[in-house]
Amino acid sequence: MTTPLLYLGAAVAEIAGCFTVWAVLREGASAWWLLPGALSLAAFAGLLALVPADAAGRAFAAYGGVYIAASLAWLWAVEGQAPRLTDWAGAALCLAGAAIILRGA
Repeated sequence: MTTPLLYLGAAVAEIAGCFTVWAVLREGASAWWLLPGALSLAAFAGLLALVPADAAGRAFAAYGGVYIAASLAWLWAVEGQAPRLTDWAGAALCLAGAAIILRGA
C-alpha cells in the first residue's frame, strides 16, 4: 500500500472513531456506537504504524497535515457544512508542511 493511501486510510479511521464519541456525548447517539468507534481507532493506529518512516514522530507529524485536510472533507461530506476559504487555505499550508517532512524522510 502506498504512503498516501495509508495516511488517507488512517485519517478516515481516526475521524470516524472520534466522531462516534462526539455523536454519543454531543448528539445523544447510543453508547453502542463506541464499539465500532474503538475498532476504527485501532485501525487508525495500525495503518499509521505501517507508514514507511525512520521514526514514529516524523510519520505522525506528516500525518497531521493529511488529518486536517481529511477533517475538512468530513465536515463537508458527513456534516453537510462547506469549509470556508480560510479552512482550505490552512489545510493547504498543513499539506505543504507534510510534503516537506515526507520529502526529507
